[in-house]
Amino acid sequence: MKYYLRKLVTLIITLFVVSLLAFLAFQIVPGDAAARILGTEATPESLAALRHQMGLDRPMLVQYGDWLNQFLFGDMGNSYSYTMSVKALLGPKLPITFTLTAMAFLMIVCISIPLGVWQGKHAGEASDAVTGAVGQVFMSVPSFFLGIVFTLVFGIGLKLFTQGQFIHYDQSVSGFFGYLFFPALAIALPKSAMAAKLLRASVIRELQQDYVRTARSRGRKFSSVLRVHVLRNALIPVVTFLAMTIPEIVANSIIVEQVFTIPGIGRLLLSSILASDYPVVLAIVVMLAFLVVLMNFLADVLYQRIDPRIKVR
Repeated sequence: MKYYLRKLVTLIITLFVVSLLAFLAFQIVPGDAAARILGTEATPESLAALRHQMGLDRPMLVQYGDWLNQFLFGDMGNSYSYTMSVKALLGPKLPITFTLTAMAFLMIVCISIPLGVWQGKHAGEASDAVTGAVGQVFMSVPSFFLGIVFTLVFGIGLKLFTQGQFIHYDQSVSGFFGYLFFPALAIALPKSAMAAKLLRASVIRELQQDYVRTARSRGRKFSSVLRVHVLRNALIPVVTFLAMTIPEIVANSIIVEQVFTIPGIGRLLLSSILASDYPVVLAIVVMLAFLVVLMNFLADVLYQRIDPRIKVR
């Protein structure tokens, strides 16, 4: 219980530090939101009045304190570029990006673990060499390029989905997940190949340990030893790898959204940065940080379940 509580406290502190650093970074970045709104012909008096109205003339820490207090109660402020609140602006978009990221992560787990175990079991065989070569190809291809290939092959060629005709989850849940399948797969395949390669090496190493020979000498079936003993120990470095790749998975989700014309937060984030729409950018950064930290927390929980020695550490 103390382990989970400590991880939860770390999660909260991380989000606080990320939000503070992001807020301070936006204060340093060149560009004035008030000047962008009024244009280049704005008078100093009108610019000062708008800055006062937007609260931009107050000390940075005071601005951050007010923003944090509002954010904790669900108020993310108002967008400078759109005539609506940030919460209303992000409401329909965040679930899409979160779902895409979660689908990609789940695919990585479902692909890499069976594949890595199978490769480790058949190490040195021709099938292992073929799957290893294919995995090497996927490791060297960026997710956005795979997205373009999937669009040409499965979208334009095989007509399995229509590029640009995104199906919202309010319209059809099955259509929503169906449209996100190929974007998630484009994100997952490169990382799946890396994780499978790591798991293959880990399985081969574990199969050479004394406890495997002992279990086999007692009459245990090889498949049982592999599933009950070897896999549990072999998964430890893979879980660590997956936890370390979570920020990259989130970043790739934002990039792949552009390839498949998915109305997530990726395009909104880019346009808001260019427009110096700091309330929108700050809210997106904090929400993405929350997604990364949450998935890392779940990975730590899984890590502890696999290796109970973590409690002692």
